[in-house]
Order: sequence, then C-alpha cells, then structure tokens
Amino acid sequence: MSVVRPFKGLRPTSEFADKIASPPYDVLDSKEARDLVKDNPLSFLRVVKPEVDLAPEVDLYSDEVYQQGARNLRRLMEDGLMVQDDKPCLYFYRQIMGDHSQIGLVASVSAEDYDNDVIKKHEFTRKEKEEDRIRHIETQNAQCGPVFLTYPDLGDLDVIQKSVCNGEPDYDFTADDGIQHTFWVVSNPEDNNKISDLFKTEVPFLYVADGHHRSASGAIIANRRKQGNAGHSGDEEYNYFLAVIFPKSQMKILAYNRAVKDLKGRTPQQFIEEVSGKFSVQKTGKKDPSANQEFSMYTDGDWYTIKPLEGTFPGDDPVKSLDASILQENLLNPVLGVENPRTAAHIKFVGGIRGTSELEKLVDSGQFSVAFSMYPTSVDQLIAVADSGNVMPPKSTWFEPKLRSGLVVHVL
Repeated sequence: MSVVRPFKGLRPTSEFADKIASPPYDVLDSKEARDLVKDNPLSFLRVVKPEVDLAPEVDLYSDEVYQQGARNLRRLMEDGLMVQDDKPCLYFYRQIMGDHSQIGLVASVSAEDYDNDVIKKHEFTRKEKEEDRIRHIETQNAQCGPVFLTYPDLGDLDVIQKSVCNGEPDYDFTADDGIQHTFWVVSNPEDNNKISDLFKTEVPFLYVADGHHRSASGAIIANRRKQGNAGHSGDEEYNYFLAVIFPKSQMKILAYNRAVKDLKGRTPQQFIEEVSGKFSVQKTGKKDPSANQEFSMYTDGDWYTIKPLEGTFPGDDPVKSLDASILQENLLNPVLGVENPRTAAHIKFVGGIRGTSELEKLVDSGQFSVAFSMYPTSVDQLIAVADSGNVMPPKSTWFEPKLRSGLVVHVL
C-alpha cells in the first residue's frame, strides 16, 4: 500500500505566490527562461533554472549553476518571501485550464515505495539527467519540483477534499498563460491523518505520470543519505520526495505529435505509396485523429487519415498496441529511418498544446517533410503499461496543465 505523508512545506507568503511560482525547469530552454524572468526578480526559475542569473556561456552543469540556485532559494527565505510551515501538512492544489479542472494532493511520498515498485513507472531514465536533479537537490537540501503522480479515484478522499476546498484558499492566481492555480493547506491534523490512512489502506499503487527523473533522483538521494547516516531511523525527510497526486479521472493527456525532416529521397507520392503497404491512406483534410489506431498525416500541403492494416501489430500487447509503437514500428523506422527516436536527429516531437498549426508550420517551412498528429494516450493505457512492468515508447504522453514550481518546497 502507498505511503503518503504530511511535511512542513516551505511556501511563499500569500502576497508573493503569483510572482514566485514558475513553470517547471524542463519546459523552457535557457533563453526562454531568461526572457521570462527579466522583469521578475522573484521568479522561482532562478532556483530551478539558475543559469538565468549567469552568463549564457556558463556550462549548465558547472558547480556555479547549482550554487547559484541554492543562493537564490536562501535569499527568498532570508527575505521572508518564503516561510516554512511550523507543522506537517498536506495540501490541495487545483489547476483550471479552459474548461478542464483538476485537483491534486500535495504530499511527500516514500522513496522505498519507489524502489519497491509501489510507485510504478512507465519510462526509462537517463543517468545524466538523474545526476543533474540530484545535484540541484543536494546543493539546495530541498526538493523544489514536484513529481506528478496518479491513482484510482477515492470517494472518501473526495469528501475531505471538498470540505477543505470549500474554504478560503491560501493562494489563488491566474498565470500569464491563462491557467488558474489555487492552493489550500490541510491544517487539521485529523484530516491529514485520515488522508494518509486512506492511501495506506485503499491505494495499492501510485503511478508516475510525469517526473521520472525527479522521482528517481529522490530515491537515489534517500539511499545515499541512508548509507551515510549511522543513526538512520527511516523517519528522516530524505526518505520521502515531493509529489502532487491526482485521481486518474481528472488527468488530461494531450497528444505528443511527430515531424520528420525528410522522406529519404522519395517524392510525396512515392512515400504515400510505401506507407500504403502497412496503412490505409485517405486524403481527408482531417487534422486530428478521432480514435486510437488512427493518425492524421500532413505532407505536401495535404492532410491524410491513415489507419494500420489488420495484422500489422499485436492488439493484446500493452506496449506494442500503443499508437506511438504502431507508428514507430510500421512507418517511422522502416520507411523514414528513425531507428531510435530518443537519439535520431531528423525527428522532432511536438507537444499537443501547440496544436496542429505547429505541424503545418514545420512542414510548410520546408524544414520538415511530413508530420503526424497523434491521438492522446489514455491514463488507462499508461497504467496498463506500468502494471505490465514495461515502459512506453519515448514521447508517448504530454500532460497539461503543468505543475508550477515554487508553490511548496520539501526541505530535506
């Protein structure tokens, strides 16, 4: 069963929450982050992406960058802009994007659960990215970016959540991108205990939706500190990492689209003829697929609907039946030479938040020859892959809205 624990959150004072809270570190490059913070000295990007305060030529993985992030976090604390709660609490965090609303529980979760696959994963992690997160956390002695987890809905938790969220929020603001962020502290110890007990008795597994490197780094730090602490008890904060946990019914996954630079010497007509060996191909003008196992393909100024032919993939395999796998195994690799989508230089992945107009722009510019609009992976598909002990193909899911960093920090 899942361990979900209150913690003494380090949080902005209410008047500065909207200025401090920032996008997560991994959705912006350094230039975009510099542009975003230039008029906001309080932005938490200065903590999670601290190269914004250094010269552009500085190595992103130099000690100078990690130390700058730690200095910026200390400054927010020393100036009284962020204050640590005096008792352990859980928190509720609501995001509203357009007509979509989701409310997550902010908690610390067990690194041991991660190691024992009580917290299940669906992606591989890369050692260099793990080490980057580890250095940020160790230098700051804090986890500043939450992991995005999901779980099957709990009716009893909904009752507590509604009671808390009917009260006055601690923060409520709309960010520049139009997404509303509302935050409540669960201050009643009885409610905190009830929530922890619900997860302990009713939730056998949690699932990483987004933040595999953050969760892996949290588990690695827990094991390193355990090894270095002769008096280790298991109750230390380093045994837990920061997470926001959403019920699966509220999760919103967008498509993760693809664009490929060239057709490997084929004309558009030759390319379509070759694709027809594994897919039905119709020129429909339809930009978005309407179901799984259907793709919209844009090339040479036209939109096509393509569907895999019978027998081209195993329908009972939770990984190989995913749209990302079907496209990769039957088209991207054999036809367009994308052998490894993690490393291939001639493929670009485009988050669904950018829309199909971005795909048209890439192809019409001449820099890319073909683009594919995907149908979003479902939460149930994600859970099925994690339950099978397998991993999803790269860039299978794009979660929106993104969690803001800096609304609450887990101090180790």
